[in-house]
Amino acid sequence: MSEKIILGIDPGTTIMGFGIIRASDKKMSLIEMNELNLKKHKDHYLKLKLVFERTIALIEDFKPDEIAIEAPFFGKNIQSMLKLGRAQGIAMAAGLSREIPITEYSPKKIKMAITGNGNASKEQVAKMLQNLLQIKELPKNLDSTDGLAAAVCHFYNSKNIIEGSKYSGWSSFVKQNKDKIRKS
Repeated sequence: MSEKIILGIDPGTTIMGFGIIRASDKKMSLIEMNELNLKKHKDHYLKLKLVFERTIALIEDFKPDEIAIEAPFFGKNIQSMLKLGRAQGIAMAAGLSREIPITEYSPKKIKMAITGNGNASKEQVAKMLQNLLQIKELPKNLDSTDGLAAAVCHFYNSKNIIEGSKYSGWSSFVKQNKDKIRKS
């Protein structure tokens, strides 16, 4: 494996967490870890616009070769899931518009890759990432470590992507999601 940059995103309409790593051979190093805080904005569509713009800015600033994104988990609140799915779709659209391959991972798969336990807590994942990447101080909110975890999970799985959907552009997304395309 030659050197590549992986952008990991934990999508959200309250906080979008992200982490960027440099991967080469069997080593990885932290480039950036942060979050986009959307709490102060009330308008859902404005939040989606900001998610898109921030994702595009990350792509332009860091030039990732691949994007790993956390897939929404199935919860009881349908409205929350809908909003989360929209945020994920917007982040994916930003990557696809720049023709960057995207892979989705379930939260359980990400936790399993980082800690060996698919039911690990956010704190356990963050602590393991802190050790793996020599992070001096963990952030107060763990959304950024969730985004970073997606990138690290992708690094570990890049040789054998088993679970998750991989899209290399709009045409591959459409081909793999025929059931989601509505013809008028």
